[in-house]
Amino acid sequence: MIGGIVMSQSNLEKQEAKLKALNKKIKDEKNKIEQRLGKQIISQANLDYANLSNDKNKKLN
Repeated sequence: MIGGIVMSQSNLEKQEAKLKALNKKIKDEKNKIEQRLGKQIISQANLDYANLSNDKNKKLN
């Protein structure tokens, strides 16, 4: 009985580790998409990186 509980706990810990890794991949992929989308918006709006400042960025948001 105790061996089964330890085995179940070990499997649960492995599943949690897989879930954490998957969540990190999802977060990283979302960040990549957001970065690409930001570049695409800047390009399509004909904005120049040299003319963008933090103040202007705040106004755009």
